Amino acid sequence: MTQQIRNRALVGAAMLAASPLFAADHLDTPSVIADPRADIGDVFAWTSHDARRLNLVMTIVGHTFSEQLEYVFHIDSGRRFGQTNATTDIVCRIATAHNVFCKVGNADVASGDASDSKGLEGRNKHLRVFAGLRDDPFYNNVKGTREAYAVAADAMMGSAKNDVAGCPMFSEATARSILDTWRHTGGGPAKNFLVGWTPASLVVSVDLDVVDRGGTMLAVWATTANANKQIDRMGRPLTGNALLGSFSDEATSDRLKERYNGATPATGAEFIAEMERTLGIYDGFDGKCGNQLLADMKTASPARYRALATVLADDRLWVNSESTICGEFFSVEFAALAGQDAMMMYCGGRTPNDDAIDVYRSVLSMGQATGIDDGVDRDDHEHSITEFPFLAAP
Repeated sequence: MTQQIRNRALVGAAMLAASPLFAADHLDTPSVIADPRADIGDVFAWTSHDARRLNLVMTIVGHTFSEQLEYVFHIDSGRRFGQTNATTDIVCRIATAHNVFCKVGNADVASGDASDSKGLEGRNKHLRVFAGLRDDPFYNNVKGTREAYAVAADAMMGSAKNDVAGCPMFSEATARSILDTWRHTGGGPAKNFLVGWTPASLVVSVDLDVVDRGGTMLAVWATTANANKQIDRMGRPLTGNALLGSFSDEATSDRLKERYNGATPATGAEFIAEMERTLGIYDGFDGKCGNQLLADMKTASPARYRALATVLADDRLWVNSESTICGEFFSVEFAALAGQDAMMMYCGGRTPNDDAIDVYRSVLSMGQATGIDDGVDRDDHEHSITEFPFLAAP
């Protein structure tokens, strides 16, 4: 590599290291930084144990909501993964937790005080809403992750070369060091960076027959918007922060992520090429280039990663609402894309107890659900996937 390419690689690794701050999608653009009440930290979606409801959670990095914003869950529905033909929106305006208005299509409205843990029920009883501070269910060894990326960056500045698709070919010793560093914090036991974090949380439980008009395969994403524009959006964790702008200067990265936050999953194609380049770095973390999910080793360019980049650019949480067995993040994708029929029994989506970050990174590096482990396997609080409002009290 030339020195210029090495410098770009170092910048990319450093930006990856800095990306997962307070939540899975935290403070990533100037518009979001300007108002943390518009900053979506995480989105969760899963089916209820009685097969009647879709449970939804949106955490907001700011500790309060804004009456100037709309907080929206978008639920697309279809018959199979990747194909939807109907959409139902749950739109909420929140002056305070005591003054909430949520509407789900034309089916129901919930208006009033949503601060009680029992929730605010809709007039037609299709909807239940909670709004207020809860414990953040997201857990992540941020410092250990940064330290692991620093090991990768040092190697990329040194002896490690990229292959023809942009995957760094780390030595076995370097790959081992990356993965071991990832499991620790400062060389000691891994620590959850987010202990005690209490974001504003919007929790909704809605009847499935209100949101599955197009079919029982649901695709969920969330947005915040003011009267002028969409400010933030999120589906899967880390997509915007970890896969965009990794080889760009700060100004270019900000512009790219602003476009991403203002876009929709349906218009995600413009981000595929950028994601391909970043996926190449992730592919090398385990010391093996080409074993990332859907990687095409016959392609001698970043297009090796186009299939997975295309899937990830459609940034929605996929929920198989025919299943009530939840707790396996990315299971719908594994069943549809990797031929893992055993995963068809799970609802997919994301529950508050899923170690989604380990799964996500393992997919990006090893093409499987396990392998990358940041050493933090559970949150410091117990969260429920059956008892509303699901997230533990602060």
